[in-house]
Amino acid sequence: MDFVRRLESMKFSVVIATYNRAGDLEQTLRSIAGVSTRDKWEVITVDNNSSDHTHAVVREAQQWFPIPLRYVFEPEQGRCAALNAGIRASSGEIIVTTDDDVRVEKDWLDRAGEALDRLDCDYVGGKVLPIWGAPRPRWLPNRGGRHWAVIALLDYGAEPFEFSRLMPLGVNIAFRREAFERAGLWDNRVGRKAGTLLGQEVREWGLRARAVGLAGFYAPEMTVHHIIPADRLTKGYFRRWFYWHGVSRAMLYAQSRVDMEAPEETSLDFSRVPHIGGVPRYMFRSSLRAFKSMISAEVHRDRVAAFEHELWLWFFAGIVRQRFKDRKRDGATGTAVDVSRAGDDRVPPDVYVTRQNSSSRAESIEPSASAQRAGAK
Repeated sequence: MDFVRRLESMKFSVVIATYNRAGDLEQTLRSIAGVSTRDKWEVITVDNNSSDHTHAVVREAQQWFPIPLRYVFEPEQGRCAALNAGIRASSGEIIVTTDDDVRVEKDWLDRAGEALDRLDCDYVGGKVLPIWGAPRPRWLPNRGGRHWAVIALLDYGAEPFEFSRLMPLGVNIAFRREAFERAGLWDNRVGRKAGTLLGQEVREWGLRARAVGLAGFYAPEMTVHHIIPADRLTKGYFRRWFYWHGVSRAMLYAQSRVDMEAPEETSLDFSRVPHIGGVPRYMFRSSLRAFKSMISAEVHRDRVAAFEHELWLWFFAGIVRQRFKDRKRDGATGTAVDVSRAGDDRVPPDVYVTRQNSSSRAESIEPSASAQRAGAK
């Protein structure tokens, strides 16, 4: 009987968060449909309050998709809210998160499952390699580096290691289901939302996971390919990203008092560190050094180095803006995001709509959540 139960159990649940990218989503679903595994698996597409024809794309794909393809509507805006809705609706032993603009390897899921077993850990994250939507600019490296994170690319090399200072990207992570039961779901306050480039949800979750004894590893053999559109290959986009990166880190600081430059390496007692306007005073000295280095690089016509230093200043500007907002609202320090819930008047009557608050960092997935289903093929 136990053997039969194991055969019938769902091994993988792939969760895709999507917002107003119906065309990209269709091509991503076609790529994922090519995955080959002997285990039972499902795909859950979470529509994060889209105004385009996302629902129609999923309904049409359900006619030809080789395995169960489910549709979930999540009215609360934010990628984390969408992923949380998909996780609640899932039934897999392993939950794999990705985006609506990727191409995956045929053995993607098997590689994820093998890595979890081989590395004996709770979650794994793999490579995210580019599909350039336009010629790569000369100031952007073709292999790894800190700028790759800006456009959601990752290549840490050929050897596995435990995540700590370096973290995975949400576009390619596989979790044992129990990881969410122990560490909780994603915190929507620090994740990406329409109109912002917030993005500290993986790092924030990783800190909580580490605190409860969970371990995650880099699994280089687990690979996805991410489409990078032309509008993200501009210096303007990078400036915006670093600014919002600073906003995100300041929000994380308000919650957890971690080092805003290196959260995993926090060693200072920030209650004893002098602050100016809610920002650690030493960061103002760092900003002055970055400004001087930027000017020096410009004088020596080293435009690549000058841009590097400029980006740190945009990061610092985001920190200052958010900490000022925190103090203005709270009178001292505190968290800084008002989570608003979008209306659901466009929700079709035949789909599952999540109603739970996805922004609570203490929220965890209940073992019974797998009983919730949506739009099955």
